[in-house]
Amino acid sequence: MIPSTVGFLNQEFEIEEQPSMTYRMDLSGDSVRGLVDNQEALKQAIFRILNTERYQYIIYPWWYGIETIDLYGEPVNWVCAELERRITEALRMDSRILSVTDFEHDTSVKGVVRTTFSVHTIYGNIPTEREVNV
Repeated sequence: MIPSTVGFLNQEFEIEEQPSMTYRMDLSGDSVRGLVDNQEALKQAIFRILNTERYQYIIYPWWYGIETIDLYGEPVNWVCAELERRITEALRMDSRILSVTDFEHDTSVKGVVRTTFSVHTIYGNIPTEREVNV
């Protein structure tokens, strides 16, 4: 007997947001202890997204992470503009993030672009930074 899918797509579906509770990462001690929720969980998610190179790890889906490897050797002005686009694109994949604004680039160290920005979330604003070698 073949299952029937007639009328399946005409049903009403309710989409529920999953809880954001996750394990607490202790970045200074390289350990995982306890649980975090809401803004602290989102801070960890932002950290993981910005520190995972896209397409490099088969455990992550193709849309997870950020591409930075190909920025090495490119002109600094182009890297700054491209970083804004790539950071925004990477973070906006998370439905809890509303927007990414207020980008500032520090190029005072040769070969390094340090970008600071604000991540506007459903839990409030989170100031964040990312450093890239160019």
